[in-house]
Amino acid sequence: MVAEASIPGLFRTILIIIGVIVLLRFLGQVMMAKRNMEEERRLNAQQRKSEKERAEKLRDFGKTSILHSKGSSSGKSGHSDIQDVDYEELP
Repeated sequence: MVAEASIPGLFRTILIIIGVIVLLRFLGQVMMAKRNMEEERRLNAQQRKSEKERAEKLRDFGKTSILHSKGSSSGKSGHSDIQDVDYEELP
């Protein structure tokens, strides 16, 4: 079988090559858009988280809280691991 080059066959091959290139570029654009959307979602979630933390800090700004040590509990005979220390005034 002998293959002969023909003008229609050449145009057909060129059109197929151009079609594949266009298809690959289109798929590349779609994949870039998807990646950008995922990145935007991640950044928006991070921004919402930081705004929430900032709002909590502003809400609690200036308030005082009392922290209890982990080893102590009010149910154990009323004593904790913390000891009161008496002091004397110096003359």
